[in-house]
Formats: sequence, C-alpha cells, structure tokens
Amino acid sequence: MRLPPALRRTAAWAAALAGLAALAGQPTAAAAPAPDDTRTVSYHGYRMTVPAGWRVVDLAENPDACVRFDSPAVYLGRPGDQGACAPGLIGRTAGIVVEPIDARSAKKTTPATARAERGAATAKGAASSNDTIQIAVEDAGVLVTAAHTPQTEAAVRGVLATATLASDARRTALPAASGGASTLAAAGPQPGSFLGKGFDACAAPSQTKMDAWLASSPYRAVGVYISGATRACSQPNLTASWVTTNTGKGWHLIPIDVGRQAPCTSYSNKMSTDPATARSQGVSAAAASVTAAQNLGIGAGSAVYSDIENYTPGSTCTAAVLSYLSGWTQGLHDRGYLSGVYSSASSGIKDAANNYNNGAYTRVDHIWFAWWNNVANTDAGTYVPASYWANHQRLHQYAGDVSETWGGQTISIDRNYLDVGTGTPPAGCTSVNLNFSAYSTIQSGATGGLVSAAQCLLEAAGFDPGPIDGIFGSGTTTAAKNFQTSKGLTADGVIGPKTWTALLSRGSTPTIQNGSTGEAVTRLQRALTAALGRTIAIDGDFGPGTEQGVRDYQSSRGLGVDGIVGPATWAALQSGK
Repeated sequence: MRLPPALRRTAAWAAALAGLAALAGQPTAAAAPAPDDTRTVSYHGYRMTVPAGWRVVDLAENPDACVRFDSPAVYLGRPGDQGACAPGLIGRTAGIVVEPIDARSAKKTTPATARAERGAATAKGAASSNDTIQIAVEDAGVLVTAAHTPQTEAAVRGVLATATLASDARRTALPAASGGASTLAAAGPQPGSFLGKGFDACAAPSQTKMDAWLASSPYRAVGVYISGATRACSQPNLTASWVTTNTGKGWHLIPIDVGRQAPCTSYSNKMSTDPATARSQGVSAAAASVTAAQNLGIGAGSAVYSDIENYTPGSTCTAAVLSYLSGWTQGLHDRGYLSGVYSSASSGIKDAANNYNNGAYTRVDHIWFAWWNNVANTDAGTYVPASYWANHQRLHQYAGDVSETWGGQTISIDRNYLDVGTGTPPAGCTSVNLNFSAYSTIQSGATGGLVSAAQCLLEAAGFDPGPIDGIFGSGTTTAAKNFQTSKGLTADGVIGPKTWTALLSRGSTPTIQNGSTGEAVTRLQRALTAALGRTIAIDGDFGPGTEQGVRDYQSSRGLGVDGIVGPATWAALQSGK
C-alpha cells in the first residue's frame, strides 16, 4: 500500500518502524513490517494507518485481553480488568489504545492530555508525558493513548499523524474528571509502615478485583508500575481516583519505575557506560517518576522503586548501575521522596550491598530483592548482610509468575513480603537557589538568598538551622558551629570560604573530568567558586573553565595537578580546604 502524505512527511517514521520488533529487548515472533505494508483501522469514526505487522485487538471481542506494548499493537475499545497480564512482562516497543470518551476514560487524562481541534483527528505539538502521548479527539468521541520509547516516539507520532475522521464520527465532549492529584491523594506516604505480604502485577487490577482480594486474601500491599519507558503493560485502571480509593481502604502501594536497564543486557533502553552520564540519567528518571507519582496523588515521603532487571555484574556494568541509582536517589531526595531499587538478589542488590559504604555512590533507602526461595521474610541470606538496610527498609519477592484466586477473582502475580517503615527523605534544596557568582562570608544578622542557601545546605547535612527564611539567627549560628566541628573547622558560626566549600561540595564523590556532566559537576563548580574566590560557571558541564579551576585548586592545596576530580580532590573540598 502506498504511504499516505502524512507518513511521507515524517522522515524518521520508516526508519524507526524497521526496528520496532527488536526494541523490547526480547525475542519476537516476526520481523517488523516494511513501511509500505500498512492497513487502516477504524473505531467510532477515528481512522488511522498502521503497519500491517501490528496486532489489532478488538477489546469488545476480547474483553480479557492484556493491553501490552512489548510488541507493536493497536487496542480498540474499553480495556478490561487486566487480571491476565503476566507480572514479569518487561520491555516496550509501541502501542496505541483508542477508547470511547466517557466519565471512566476521563479519569485517565493528565495535565499533558491534548485536545484535537474541531474537525481534526490529531493535535499539533501534542506533548509526551511519561513516555505517552494522549489526545482527546472529541469530534470522534475517542481518547487516544499512544505508548512509546525514546527510540520509537517518532514512529508513533508518524502513525498518529495519519489519523482522519470518517463520516460516522460522532462528537462527545471530554467530561471533567472527578478529581485530579490536587483533590485526590493517597492516604499518606506509600508504602508507608507495613509488615506483611504484598503482590505485584503488570497492570493495576480493577476495583472489583482489589475489593475481592482485600476481603479474602492475605495481601495488603500491591506493586504498581507508574513510570518508565521499559514498562510493558498499559495501566487503564491506574488513576488518582484508584490510588485514593484503595489506599483509603487499607492497601499499601509500591510505586515502580521501569526505566533504563543495565548496559550489559539486551534491553534497548539502557544506561550509559559513562558513570557521570548514567548518574544524570538517574536524576532525569527520578524527576519524571515524581511527576507521574504526583499526577496519581502519590505524595512526598513515598518511596519509588527503580526496577533494574537481572544483569551480569562486572566493573563497567556495576559502575553504571550504581551511578544511575545514585542519581535516582539524589533526584528523589531533592523532591522529597525516598528511593528504592528492585533487582535480582544476585545482581543489582548484591552490587548495592557490596558498595554499601562506598562514598562514591549515594545509597538507596530501600532494597527490594528478587530471590524466589518461597520463604516469606526479608532475610536476603548471603546476598546482603543483616546489618544493611536493617531499619524497616526491605522487600522480598519470594515467588513469581503465579496465578491466585481470592473471592472468585484471579490475578497473575509475583509474591512479596515487606518490612518497611515511613522514613524522612534528606531535605532537598530545589526550592532554594544555590548558584551564586560569589559566596561571600555571612554571619549572625545577615539576610538574603545566601543565607537561605546556607540554611538549606546545613539542613541537608543533618544540622537543623530552624526555618529556611533567609535570616541568619541563633539557630543558623548553632547549626553552622556544629557542622564546622564535624569537619574539623574553626567552630565560630561564621560561614566563610572554608565552610562554604565544605557545604557546597557535600555529597557523592564520583571521579569526574573534562567532558563530565551532571549534579556532581554542579556541586564541584559551586565549591570551586567558594574555594578560589572567583566565579566558575555553574552549568553542570565540566569544560575547560572548570578544568582550569580544578588545576588551580589542586595546585594551591598541594594536590597532584591533573584536572581530574578524584578521591583526594573531593576529600580536600569536603573538608573545607
């Protein structure tokens, strides 16, 4: 079939489609179709052209079908309860769901949902949020939800660009949702304090199933995939209303992000092998996941778990994973959330345990280890010492890929046992400016932005200055003295160059050099500005100016001058030299 004009205008469309079948990171039954081998699908007068190799599933005929995106597919109609989705599905290519606009589907919309103009079947410049493009086509009465990965976004947009309205299209306005995250919220931080059994499923179960299991099963916690470009299943049931309803009834949620995977795996969506880049990718993943959590009403104080599937530990792969998790943790902490990691006990969890006290990495708050030994406890055996993550910080996936029926309702699940507590994330400073061209000496009586920055940094370091109000009072003086004592500095409560340097450089200590980017570079640039008494551009990009600043600092402090920030340079900065 000849491509329609809209597809011919999308230059990346054909190239992107050619690799769709392989992008899930797992074997597929057939190769991707040639771009000129297409067909038209229609639903409620909404028509679009898709590759002939895409599955087309009529949900009216197959109401129990699992809406999954690990192979390209189009789903037409209202998704069912999703109880048949296998819990272990991981990997995404692309997929589109076209369903009627009604009160139920309206609950799935987010602030990023676009509306097609009158007479149009698509929306120009529709934004992607959480690796999903959503368009309300009111003139056909349908809500179109298109899932993609970073690699397939252009292809999916190409498919959406083919959409037209047929003569049988009938208008249905998108009703206002019953409430968003601003009015609907989880009953406290999730999973909160809980000891007992839980389960995870690829898709959040329907309310009917949740109610039946609440009444008759031993489970009271449920894992839900809220974000990440590697998640396979759609989430037709997961809305802010679902979160509010189920946490209000006593369920504890385990929010999961399935994002970049270890670089030594076959997944297409991988972390960089460069530790600085991997760390930056982790920060970005945390930001996106927090947005998804907030859209669902899962608020600050909750833990969000990065799903990192099994890999073979090794120097490069291990460093990438731990760097990514460092960024993930820092990004969540900065936004008031706790960090968790789900992985195999023998790969990601073992690597995290082996580096528990390694200052080069930021430790996650919770571990969730997959060890299918059929024992419902949080003992990780030889994989993790009992003294690590010992303060109600563990989840154990002890069995998987099973189907259970409770109250007449069947769900395919993995079984878990949790011992978790409500923690307090280290205070972040995202609401306070930390970037200044100079860090002048401040003391009791000072006011302004520098004081707010110092107060926030002191609080993040564990020294309470009182309110972060930009007023240098007695609380700030006491906190500064205590911090100075901890660093072996003169404890006078005056924040001068040495104290600024120690405060600004505090954090993980990865080796960084010319070409590095990310949060550690930003901290370095701030600290150098304070230590050298001259402005170093604070942009998170380790370029020639930063390298010269490092060399000057190393030379003036009697360090080896190589322009590379390793353990010795970090140690000097963090001690206030």
